[in-house]
Amino acid sequence: MIAMTIAGFDPSGGAGIINDIKTFSAFNVYGTAVVTALTAQNINRVTGIQPVKTDFIEKQIDAVLEQEKIKFAKTGMLYSEEIIKTVSKKISEYDLKVVIDPVMIAGSGGFLSKKDFAKSLKKYILPVATLTTPNMYEAQEISGIKIENMEDAIEAAQKIGKICDVVITGGHLEGKDVLFDGSIKIIEGELIESNNTHGSGCSYSAAIVASLVKGENLENAIKIAGEFVKQSIKYGSRGTLDQFWKFF
Repeated sequence: MIAMTIAGFDPSGGAGIINDIKTFSAFNVYGTAVVTALTAQNINRVTGIQPVKTDFIEKQIDAVLEQEKIKFAKTGMLYSEEIIKTVSKKISEYDLKVVIDPVMIAGSGGFLSKKDFAKSLKKYILPVATLTTPNMYEAQEISGIKIENMEDAIEAAQKIGKICDVVITGGHLEGKDVLFDGSIKIIEGELIESNNTHGSGCSYSAAIVASLVKGENLENAIKIAGEFVKQSIKYGSRGTLDQFWKFF
């Protein structure tokens, strides 16, 4: 079982492709990784971003898929319209089923995308996505709807859902995720008081992909990912795979 992440590199290891590969491994899925940008960051701040040239991103994707038969992938930090357009073209070329994590702002508050990023997402890559996994703030940017309560989140999900299936993650919605896959589903969860949240969005989208690779349907994959992230936040760097998988 194999999957691909197309995302940025976080040298702290808490987010980006390093996090994605760790998550794939936790599900016993072999991970391949295409780097879209280098960052200088830690859990407190982002001090620099160096995007990878689009022709080299293409070469990375082509090189991996020349050898490996990959059906499911995820994206993380794409940074610019040029990178979005390149990755979108490759998704269509290889008929990949892709979960889009619309990374815009780091957990520390640093911007990880250029201006008008949400517009580029909607125009170029969400139409070829299997699912997108915005948090509340990202969902606001994509939908244009200010989210202050669950009713607003449902309205935003329905609007984004006209482009592709969407789950608005519940870190700012009392732990509840809002899924729209043709109809609205509220997935119950809980908030955990912890500082171990850096990269939680990366873990969530990667866990969905890993579950899809293993044959789960979309709704079950989302529920499994939510529980996995909850356990990851709870145990943080002290966690073991045995602890993560107690809930199965």
